[in-house]
Amino acid sequence: MLYTRKGDKGTTKTFACDQRISKSSIVAEALGALDEANSFLGLARARTKDKVFEIKGEQIKFADLILEIQQNLFIIQAEIAGATLSIEREKVNKAEKIVDEIEKVLPPIKTFFVSGTTKDGAVLDISRTLVRRAERRVVDAKEEGKVKVSKETLAYLNRLSSLIYALARIANHLEGEEEIKPDYR
Repeated sequence: MLYTRKGDKGTTKTFACDQRISKSSIVAEALGALDEANSFLGLARARTKDKVFEIKGEQIKFADLILEIQQNLFIIQAEIAGATLSIEREKVNKAEKIVDEIEKVLPPIKTFFVSGTTKDGAVLDISRTLVRRAERRVVDAKEEGKVKVSKETLAYLNRLSSLIYALARIANHLEGEEEIKPDYR
């Protein structure tokens, strides 16, 4: 069943408690922000299903990497909701490694770039901003003492925006498009 009627009064339930919480609570906000990021990453995955890039001679499919990210976001949502799951350090290390390798083939960053260089890059840029918002909401919930979040999960969320930014940049690069710098006029 797609509806239960239990949320009609503006409350919801998480794994962590037997009581219902307000849908406007910081925990519900964090879970919602993670869901939004995950959903938009689904659009990015669908758009890039045939796109690949190379790291140290290995072909990496955008769609496979994005699906892995989406799966990791489900782990984070479960952790925020009170499950005994969290991101492992190896996932943080993998994100860092991919970013480092992508940076080796791109021009160095010396400024911000205007989003929209390519359609795939633009979708990934929106995904990046949604991940950053989700990170802020998770940190808010942690700082208010409403959830326990592992240091690895916080590190992963922090690296994730960099990883998605790197994916947006490599997507633009693969299409041969030059990124546009803001002119601040």
